[in-house]
Amino acid sequence: MSAETFLCEYWHKKPLLIRGALTEVGAPVDFAMLSELARREDAESRLIEWKGGHWHLERGPFRAGRFKRLGDTDWTLLVQGVNQLLPHVDEILWRFNFIPYARLDDLMISYAPPGGTVGPHFDSYDVFLLQVGGRKRWQVSAQDDERFVEGEPIKVLQDFRCEEEWVLEHGDMLYLPPRYAHYGVALEPGMTYSIGFRAPTSQQLATEFLVYLQDRVCLEGRYADPGLMPQREPARIPDAMVDQVAELLSQVRWDRSTVADFLGHYLTEPKPHVFYEGPDEELDEDAFAVAVEAHGVVLDAKTQLLYGGGVLYCNGERLEGADPSVVEWQQLANQRRLAPVQAGHDMLEALYQGYLDGYWRPGAD
Repeated sequence: MSAETFLCEYWHKKPLLIRGALTEVGAPVDFAMLSELARREDAESRLIEWKGGHWHLERGPFRAGRFKRLGDTDWTLLVQGVNQLLPHVDEILWRFNFIPYARLDDLMISYAPPGGTVGPHFDSYDVFLLQVGGRKRWQVSAQDDERFVEGEPIKVLQDFRCEEEWVLEHGDMLYLPPRYAHYGVALEPGMTYSIGFRAPTSQQLATEFLVYLQDRVCLEGRYADPGLMPQREPARIPDAMVDQVAELLSQVRWDRSTVADFLGHYLTEPKPHVFYEGPDEELDEDAFAVAVEAHGVVLDAKTQLLYGGGVLYCNGERLEGADPSVVEWQQLANQRRLAPVQAGHDMLEALYQGYLDGYWRPGAD
């Protein structure tokens, strides 16, 4: 199936089961590896258990001893953003480049023993569920009933009604559109690699846009009422004050280019736990230029580089000195690597600063 057919017939519309979609995933991120990642401060992790007739949720980072107390069934360990922690997992995420990077979020990995599940639920975004090792039963439903069980720490559907069911084995992948109810239960120990996509709510976009504006709006003047008269009702907010402030706020303006600039900042903004580290042993600018000419440049797994409106955005900021009309910048953003190149002065200067900031590095041999 071509990407065009998938996007036209399935994307945002209906589920698709793909047998043998991806069997070569490098070293599988099994429980030993995933539990090690769940102990890290720079990883978002959760442990979900079903016991005593209730759901239990814990958030990491975890101590190693916590996992020794787990039973043989009925729990799931989940770690977000594994693509930022393991290069071979990062390579899997960027295979989904037939969808705009502005929509691509991260690759989460969950491990579950037999009976492990997070209950019937739905996601508000598109998701691909890739089975790695073991077998897992997935049931799905297009139901409209979205009521959740009350009093539980996770959102579990109160009345899930299965319409279709499949058992996924290693390499099988299931695509689900937004708000499509699904219920996965591990039949054997195994992992689910979940490729998720960003779908902010209208409220989130509006709130973040107002935050963006507050740092950029500059209105002249100050509130004043030189014609003020004695007040018979001093506790009443004067109509004249409301009118004057309404007039002041009407000066706040934005247009399409303002929105485009907001999206460039917002969509590349790193998550709170993400930090960048420059090289341990810095190359000077001349040595860096030689390395770029010989090996090119590779983006750090945590770096998001997008462009639009004549601007390049990198990790929440405008990339100064970078011109997205330059083919090499487009190549770096679209392919997440730049082939060996003799960069011009302006590009080399911007590349070198990004290298010092830990946003990318010279490619390997």
